[in-house]
Amino acid sequence: MVLTQWETLCGLFFAFFEKIVVPILTSGGPASFIMPLQIGKTPIVVPRQHQYNEHVNDHQVEFARNVAQRMGTIIPVEDINTLGDVITNYDQIVASMGHGMSSNNAKFNEELEKMVSELY
Repeated sequence: MVLTQWETLCGLFFAFFEKIVVPILTSGGPASFIMPLQIGKTPIVVPRQHQYNEHVNDHQVEFARNVAQRMGTIIPVEDINTLGDVITNYDQIVASMGHGMSSNNAKFNEELEKMVSELY
């Protein structure tokens, strides 16, 4: 099978996204955080809230809470004031979740350091 330039570019972009884009922030809609889960990432989920007129009710808040409690595969953030801390401590939070998913940041940094040191 011969790939077009576009297919090759999309494949490279997806590989890049899969390896180093962490953390991934999404809304609380299931369609928003399913894709990161499918590629083994733990998304930070910020559900839209009725109190801020972001949605007609708090179904995203309730859904994100349920997924977090039952599956343990997302990090819900209901208070936007805590988002900075969650992003800063993302690797530690994911490591403590015990669901088998992990951040690729450390692995990427190690591999990048090796590549750079081999250049010089």
